[in-house]
Amino acid sequence: MNFIKRLLGKQAAAERDPTQSNAYDLIGGEATIRNIAHLFYQEMRSNPATQALLAIHPQTLDESEQKLFEFLSGWLGGPQLFTQRRGAPMLRARHLSFAIDEQMRDQWLLCMNAALTQAVKNAEHRRVIYQAISQLADHMRNQ
Repeated sequence: MNFIKRLLGKQAAAERDPTQSNAYDLIGGEATIRNIAHLFYQEMRSNPATQALLAIHPQTLDESEQKLFEFLSGWLGGPQLFTQRRGAPMLRARHLSFAIDEQMRDQWLLCMNAALTQAVKNAEHRRVIYQAISQLADHMRNQ
């Protein structure tokens, strides 16, 4: 019985109110978020200016791409996939083992900007998301 209550409690906490407009819905939901994550890592792989950032990632980026998709889903107001599958994001703690300075932050933001530019059609939506994620990226610096 306790297992069922915990399961239902987690499901209820993970559900979102579809009547509330949010960035997730405004930019196109799951398909757009997946595309952002894919384009982000595509940019990291192909851009000579982001090779230092690429070097601190695993050789295969599939899991990293999935984690970014899951995080962005919840962060933008959609299903809390990261929390459901991996627990609380605690991003700063999860990234403490990596030296993140202004250069790494800027490379990460370069990839995110490229992904948002390609995936999010509305310029105002792109601007607001980029501004918010820039603050988050700056918070990740530990050097």
